[in-house]
Amino acid sequence: MDTLSYWLLLVVVGLIAGVINTLAGGGSNLTLPALMVLGMPPEVANATNRVGVALQCLVGSLGFKRHNQLPVEEIRPILWPTISGGLLGSIIASYAPSSWLKPMLLGTMLTMAIVMLIRPSVIAPPPGTPARTMQQTPSAWWVLFLAGIYGGFVQAGVGFILIAALAGSLRYDLVRANALKLVCSLTFTLVALVVFVVRGQVDWVPGLILGLGTMTGAHLAVKMAIKAPASVLKWFLFVMTLCGCAAALWL
Repeated sequence: MDTLSYWLLLVVVGLIAGVINTLAGGGSNLTLPALMVLGMPPEVANATNRVGVALQCLVGSLGFKRHNQLPVEEIRPILWPTISGGLLGSIIASYAPSSWLKPMLLGTMLTMAIVMLIRPSVIAPPPGTPARTMQQTPSAWWVLFLAGIYGGFVQAGVGFILIAALAGSLRYDLVRANALKLVCSLTFTLVALVVFVVRGQVDWVPGLILGLGTMTGAHLAVKMAIKAPASVLKWFLFVMTLCGCAAALWL
């Protein structure tokens, strides 16, 4: 495969991953293997992938804000645990063996799939359910902190943990949970990028080309999220969870 074909592959994969990550999670199950096809070591692919993720989260967050679906006043208390967890997770990822990634990813996916089958209302609250504050739900702080550690360590599947905290613990509907999820992902991804850049593990050209695709995917996904019924978003999330399980077993 020539260089142009590699770049086209990254743009297409990035576009699909941008849609998946914005509406659910697990898009890095596509982008990480695509980067490794370029011959990148796992730690470099893990670091380079964050460029596309950061750009996708920025575009998605701004898109939800334009449609008044991003509860801006709730961002600050949610960010503290995700930022601190992201810093810790990225430092671990910079030094830890890649063999740690698969068990964490598979465990996350399987837990989400089981919860959604047995008690779907935990992840997708019924319409009209009032959201809770961080003060009302102290346990959400620890869930978000763990999500930050996981997201700093490896991006793949972190969206599912964030949705579990934002929709499951804080009871946001799936549209607003996805909007806040993107803000959280953006913050700990930027923290992780700083660590990886200092360690010299980011390959910028493939990362930015991937980002072109993820930004386009995020832009399209925001429009889909605003228009789609809650039941459609719930089933999309469930299907992506199962796909994440399959990817974790296969990778």
